[in-house]
Amino acid sequence: MTAFRQRPLRLGHRGAPLKAKENTLESFRLALEAGLDGVELDVWPTRDGVFAVRHDPDTPLGPVFQVDYADLKAQEPDLPRLEEVLALKEAFPQAVFNVELKSFPGLGEEAARRLAALLRGREGVWVSSFDPLALLALRKAAPGLPLGFLMAEDHSALLPCLGVEAVHPHHALVTEEAVAGWRKRGLFVVAWTVNEEGEARRLLALGLDGLIGDRPEVLLPLGG
Repeated sequence: MTAFRQRPLRLGHRGAPLKAKENTLESFRLALEAGLDGVELDVWPTRDGVFAVRHDPDTPLGPVFQVDYADLKAQEPDLPRLEEVLALKEAFPQAVFNVELKSFPGLGEEAARRLAALLRGREGVWVSSFDPLALLALRKAAPGLPLGFLMAEDHSALLPCLGVEAVHPHHALVTEEAVAGWRKRGLFVVAWTVNEEGEARRLLALGLDGLIGDRPEVLLPLGG
């Protein structure tokens, strides 16, 4: 992920969720207008193959992956497609996008192949996931697409198998020893969800490459 190494990246977690509804175009635009380097967003595949930008799988119509996008859109008028979020690149050409692929068992591998096709050739985008099988499918389908392994618990033992360029640990997992281990593997390290200035400064002092947080006002003074 050498293209993302120029500075510690400051990414809006689902945009600017304390200023607008998370994972909406308004939320992403507010984060980028505030001056953040990019945004993190969540995607689920719908039944008809659209990548809908939302965090939770449950909808009034059933699980998002069992519903057509048009039906979801009728329920949630501000629900964007992934392509609409990536189109913000036109107004913010330097912005980077961390696309988190959500997954249920048995869903991730097929979704990964479709997502790889959609992202092929796009710059300033990488994909992260908690799902190792989805990451393996993404690596096979798109060898040049930068990937990150999300961790809520320390599953670093899986890293050698995944072929990822980055690791995205919850900030509580980040210690000097852990960072040294990830650095030995040559990994790009981005922590989430960092909302306190003291914690943000602790993490950057350990040499992290980026932070994901809900509060632009906390992240903006920290470099860039």
